[in-house]
Amino acid sequence: MVRSRKSRKASAALQWAQLGLAAPQVVAHRLGRMAAAGPVLSARDRREFLGMAMEKPVAFAQSWTAMWVETVLAQQQLALSLFTGVPGLAWQARHAEATLDRIAARGLAPVRRKAVANARRLARPKAR
Repeated sequence: MVRSRKSRKASAALQWAQLGLAAPQVVAHRLGRMAAAGPVLSARDRREFLGMAMEKPVAFAQSWTAMWVETVLAQQQLALSLFTGVPGLAWQARHAEATLDRIAARGLAPVRRKAVANARRLARPKAR
């Protein structure tokens, strides 16, 4: 099923909104935890802070890879359009806009997914 251009934009907008809500929650929780931890970290704090440092390069690599794959697909579609006949400049402009939106959405998805998962996990009451 092919999604419309409008729903793709809504999807990207929804991702931005979710990231905008989740990221400040995660930052506030982690800063509070750092302030409360003091000089001697518990095993739980060490795991959290190590995970916090490790998740950023992983999310960046996932984001970069997703954007690269989407860009390669767009280049293939453009190359194929040269052989099938191009409908016109207006179509190309709309297609380019939708392609750029799709590339951005694919790149944002891993970062949003991790931020929302962290916000949910950190909002749960801690197990004792």
